[in-house]
Amino acid sequence: MPWQLASTIVLSEKQKQILTEYAVGTHSPMHLKTRSQIILKASIGSSNNSIEREMGLDPTTVKCWRDRFCNSYEELKRIEAETPLKLRGAIIKVLSDEQRPGGPSKFADEQVAAIMAVACEDPAKFELSFSHWTPELLRIEVIKLGIVDNISIRQIGRFLKERDLKPHRVQYWLNPNIEDMEEFQQQVEAVCAIYLEADKLNEEGTLVYSTDEKTGIQAREHVNPRQQMKPGQPERVDPEYIRHGTSGLIASRNVATGEIVEPIVQPTRKEEDYVLHIESVFSVNPDKKHVFINDNLNIHMSESLVILVAGVEGIDVTTLGVKGKSGVLKSMASRAEFLSIKTHQISFVYTPKHCSWLNQIECWFGIITRRLLNRRASFKSVEELEQKIRGFIDYYNRFLKKPFRWNYKGKLLMA
Repeated sequence: MPWQLASTIVLSEKQKQILTEYAVGTHSPMHLKTRSQIILKASIGSSNNSIEREMGLDPTTVKCWRDRFCNSYEELKRIEAETPLKLRGAIIKVLSDEQRPGGPSKFADEQVAAIMAVACEDPAKFELSFSHWTPELLRIEVIKLGIVDNISIRQIGRFLKERDLKPHRVQYWLNPNIEDMEEFQQQVEAVCAIYLEADKLNEEGTLVYSTDEKTGIQAREHVNPRQQMKPGQPERVDPEYIRHGTSGLIASRNVATGEIVEPIVQPTRKEEDYVLHIESVFSVNPDKKHVFINDNLNIHMSESLVILVAGVEGIDVTTLGVKGKSGVLKSMASRAEFLSIKTHQISFVYTPKHCSWLNQIECWFGIITRRLLNRRASFKSVEELEQKIRGFIDYYNRFLKKPFRWNYKGKLLMA
């Protein structure tokens, strides 16, 4: 090869700064790190041969990047003068490999489309006994169907990734059967309006509560004690456990303050248990009005609840009718209508069906689950579980309680 003079590299201070960052950066891509080092060494007059020996590189590699940077001198100089914020990107582009077209695709567009069509179908349609596709299962099926003669599992995976299809993932999706959209909208807006006015109502003497039950809380004891965390190792928990039974929680959360009021921690959540809870919450502030937000569970609109409210209002119980036959007590609908009367000292607002997310107490149930009832928890008995739940609630009320920031005003997000 005839002797050639190495390209002269001249760097501005800014160019030198950017190249140095990539040359010594611990997180720099390796190709950018190596090529920045080549340019920096060339800028101080090092010959190609000395750079090759020092860095252990092929001669053509050093010459290639030295020449390319030298040929970009005028363009980089112009960018630095006119749009200096784009200089870093321009340097990266100069030191990056050019796009290569790659080999021709082995699969026609029609074949790829047919493979993706199979991926979007339920495997049951092909009389297959599995719940979802994997690249391996798709490969077997598209070959069986004659869409392709052969294809690799990795190629199937690439096709899926390019089209953002993830057959291995699943999410719950609820499509509520809304019979009366206008009524549904009114119910959602009514709940949200109460949340947004909770502070004002509280000042005026009306306490707003979000109420519900958390059932089936398991008292599980890990077979072996957990190992505490240490540097480089997270806390470890034995996955084997012993079941000691279950308990439950009936709770009301003051929307304005965040306080959990008069919780009942016990295994049952019968009609009488819920009535006892409402009566206990009311007895804390019997001179104020109480509004309870809850779902449509039958115990939330029971005969016993109607009798409790009637007693507070001084209504003769004999005028309420007979359950299942007549009057206020006739049906769940008639009882709910009575319990929803706003002028009562105790009244109830019901969330629409399939809208448990509208009930703020569900958010708080998430808090106690994450902080106490998670997979780390270990309880030797139901009694210990119940004691820990009461202890958590007491601590929460003293140090953690605060109202949720509710911004949703009830507008349905539907197409």
